[in-house]
Amino acid sequence: MLLDKILGWFSMDMGIDLGTCNTLVCVRGEGIVLNEPSVVAVRKGTNIVLNNGEAVGLVAREMLGKTPGSISAIRPMRDGVISDFEITEAMLSYFIRKVHARRGWVMPRVVIAVPSGITAVERRAVIDSAERAGARKVYLIDEPMAAGIGAGLPITEPTASMIVDIGGGTTEVAIMSLADISTCESVRIGGDDFDEAIINHLKRTYNLLIGEPRAEIVKIQIGSACPLEEELTMEVAGRDTISGLPRKIVITSEEIREALREPTAGVIEAVMKTLERAEPELSADLIDNGVHLAGGGSLLRGMDTVLSNSTGLKVVRADDPLTCVARGTSVYLDNLEIWKDTLDHKNQSWE
Repeated sequence: MLLDKILGWFSMDMGIDLGTCNTLVCVRGEGIVLNEPSVVAVRKGTNIVLNNGEAVGLVAREMLGKTPGSISAIRPMRDGVISDFEITEAMLSYFIRKVHARRGWVMPRVVIAVPSGITAVERRAVIDSAERAGARKVYLIDEPMAAGIGAGLPITEPTASMIVDIGGGTTEVAIMSLADISTCESVRIGGDDFDEAIINHLKRTYNLLIGEPRAEIVKIQIGSACPLEEELTMEVAGRDTISGLPRKIVITSEEIREALREPTAGVIEAVMKTLERAEPELSADLIDNGVHLAGGGSLLRGMDTVLSNSTGLKVVRADDPLTCVARGTSVYLDNLEIWKDTLDHKNQSWE
């Protein structure tokens, strides 16, 4: 529409990777302008966001696990989908305001990346939340497609491109060709499950209780999916479940790897299922093209090695895997007029 094109000149259109752990916002021509945790601090028992609606993102994350009785720090996204609509709306509204306040009087068009396995109702919820948060028009793009575009894969060509996007709440595996997804698998396993596995291991083995932020530090510092050349150790502090007192222990990378075995196996299984359903010609392409890893979970040491050993294919981690999906939404924005009618017909904007 002509009016939409004219409005587009005056608005700051943005792409959003609405993640379980972090939300990234990309602006056309400027790249990533915001990268903050998907956390909101509210007054307990209400949906009133603290600090006049500003206790979102980095400010709220500092409060996770440390809030007094009157405050709750909430992560409104679970397993890649909205678990709390009002809080998600408040969070989106804050991020859109923060980015858009710098320029433009016309509200932006927004492209949001969503897990490929979510239902029509869950898609509708994302669109409604974004529209109420201030978006003029909302387009959805499947996360593996956005990750493939962001990783620079030739997704529009008649050859197979395979992406494994391991996010905070979901793992998206897809084989793409000719600007569409040929086959995909979306499983609700991600970085959060790795953290939970570490929490459960320490509780079961040492009677030590730690929170999610500390479990994430353990995962980043000594976590691995396959044996390391030089195994690592670290100190971790928490609360003793028997005495109730603070305590510190030393843990090794071997035991954390064992704790992470189950969620890692879930990722491998999703990859194998996707490959089993691939068209023969696309399977043949993957011998040369290999598999590309994206998302924060791909940074786990040895994840590329275990996937390569399981599939027999070359596995490559994308450049800057944490921002692949957000960068993909930005490229989609650049090509919105060309792709909005052809690239994944399910994701038309809902008027």
